[in-house]
Amino acid sequence: MRPSTLHEVSERVAAGADPVKQFSEFLDHFYDRADQRQMLDCLCDAPPMLADIHLNAFYAAAADYLSKRYRLSAIPAWVSSPDRRLDSPWFTQADEALRGYLTFSSPAEFRSRNIFTEAVPLRRARTWQAEQRLLQRLAAA
Repeated sequence: MRPSTLHEVSERVAAGADPVKQFSEFLDHFYDRADQRQMLDCLCDAPPMLADIHLNAFYAAAADYLSKRYRLSAIPAWVSSPDRRLDSPWFTQADEALRGYLTFSSPAEFRSRNIFTEAVPLRRARTWQAEQRLLQRLAAA
């Protein structure tokens, strides 16, 4: 069963589960949510802090990014914790040739936490469905 919250992702990772698989499955769950309230419910509970400082910061950046991207009614308060920021830069791609591009292209929610990633992070096959629901909501407003 997919994790339905970032809190659950972190708990599973702490218990030894693969962080990439757990986060990917969480994103599939998040993108399948029908409305903003359900999406926010996936993000609102703070994930337990892990020994991996990169994941702690990454989960905060992801929650911040998803909240803003899908124009949710709130950004979870836990994402602002100083413990969820990195002191040293972390590049999600190991290729040094990409560092300049990643530094320039990273969304603010990631860059502000010293995480450097692609311009449109967190893409999955289900992203398209969530984008269509967002456009419908905006058109109706």
